Amino acid sequence: MSSSLSDYDFELPRELVAVRPLPDRAASRMMVVDRAAGTVTHRAFRDLPEFIRPGDMLVLNNSRVIPARLVTADGRIELLLFDQLGPARWRAFARPGKRTRTGAHFAIAGTTAQIESIDEEDGTRIVRFDTEPDLEKLGHMPIPPYLGREDDAEDRVRYQTVYARESGSVAAPTAGLHFTPEILAKLPHTFVTLHVGPGTFLPVRGGNLETHRMHGENFVVSPEGAAEINRAGRIIAVGTTSLRVLESLPPGPVQPGKGRTEIFIKPGFTFARTDALLTNFHLPKSTLFVLVCALAGQRLMSEAYAEAIDQKYRFFSYGDCMLIL
Repeated sequence: MSSSLSDYDFELPRELVAVRPLPDRAASRMMVVDRAAGTVTHRAFRDLPEFIRPGDMLVLNNSRVIPARLVTADGRIELLLFDQLGPARWRAFARPGKRTRTGAHFAIAGTTAQIESIDEEDGTRIVRFDTEPDLEKLGHMPIPPYLGREDDAEDRVRYQTVYARESGSVAAPTAGLHFTPEILAKLPHTFVTLHVGPGTFLPVRGGNLETHRMHGENFVVSPEGAAEINRAGRIIAVGTTSLRVLESLPPGPVQPGKGRTEIFIKPGFTFARTDALLTNFHLPKSTLFVLVCALAGQRLMSEAYAEAIDQKYRFFSYGDCMLIL
């Protein structure tokens, strides 16, 4: 398959971007893609239990999104915190660049921030605060920029899975947003934790998949999660973040523990643990669209996305979902 980013592009009508969630989490449509048969069918997310066989195990990411977007009172400077390096010290994206050069300091979120250094390769800043910013009180939910709006009180609830437990993500594991406690209770499942970083928002640099490098993300596999995964027959990853944890684990029986992954799954990748994937519809020319092409094949995914556009599926974080079998 191609390594050129231009081959993973498609035209998406703006009106298909889901700017708001549906009133009912579980009311989304679900496209089912059968890789063996090469078929695409149209179902509803509530039908998911019909596709679960004895021995199956859903693996979900229980990371919780933190309100990590900070804005100065005058709105002129914005920080997106994504990696806490120590007390009151974070790695962050900042804008605009001219106001956040090394040594710059400014009042934000009830404290003072100072830019310690800048990574020249990716533009990230190391930011030290006088006191730890109160993210829960003064931070904003880091909803994706493509929603084209500011976050609000609804996002505090809906840009979070019902099973979110471990704080640390700056983007939601969005395939999990469809689940209600009632539906989850009907399905065999276990959890891993991967704190989603800003890499999910970043474009592929240089237009070539072979030269792109992902931001590192921290993950945890609990003893309970490891045991459930080891007992499973067919493993269904709920979301690309859960899949990335599964495929970052070393060969052999899964061991509990912590890790960090920079895995970039692209065509030619050999999947060792993932048998199926539930995922949302992704941006063109994104690392996530490349991932699903690696799993299901570039041709089949292109056909499926064309069908989704024709059938007016809702795209991206608050949109509909796809089950790849």
